[in-house]
Amino acid sequence: MPGYSTRIVTVQVGGHDYRLRVLGDLQQFADPDGHGADLGISSAQWSLFGQVWPSGRLLAQTMERADVAGIRILETGCGLALSSLVLQRRGAIIVASDVHPLAEGFLAYNAALNALDAVHYRQMRWDVELTTLGRFDMIIASDVLYERAHAALLADVVERYAQPSAEIVISDPGRGNSAALSRLLDAQGFS
Repeated sequence: MPGYSTRIVTVQVGGHDYRLRVLGDLQQFADPDGHGADLGISSAQWSLFGQVWPSGRLLAQTMERADVAGIRILETGCGLALSSLVLQRRGAIIVASDVHPLAEGFLAYNAALNALDAVHYRQMRWDVELTTLGRFDMIIASDVLYERAHAALLADVVERYAQPSAEIVISDPGRGNSAALSRLLDAQGFS
């Protein structure tokens, strides 16, 4: 028993069914070694990575239709990484990343559950540079702007890891922090 309950849900994207192991509900919490707390994940936020959110579904649907041939893509704040699974099925060059200590294990399990090859994963804090990560032609994220400071942190991620000519695709449910991100990306030369 891992200290939290899970269930399997099926999400359809582009005519394909994706089976996902998700947390049983938003009340799940298990951080016996304090690793999540050390990374700044509070008990109230701990379970957020383990759900399929409407913005995540929207991003996955967008990735189902996106032209991704030959480009390198980073999904940041991936959570369950539904979009990364969609991109993996499509043969894209995808790296999924999140700070949550369980995201990698859930991603590996869900890739196997859907008979997909493992998705390349990197645990990533937005405030710490990963010098070996490289640059990407597309950076994607969904529902990651739920705190005011996240806009500046995500803009820093884009500045560090985006190619000079890159596409940034963020799906956001309107928590009020997307305008700040848009301004910061505009200052970096994105339109």
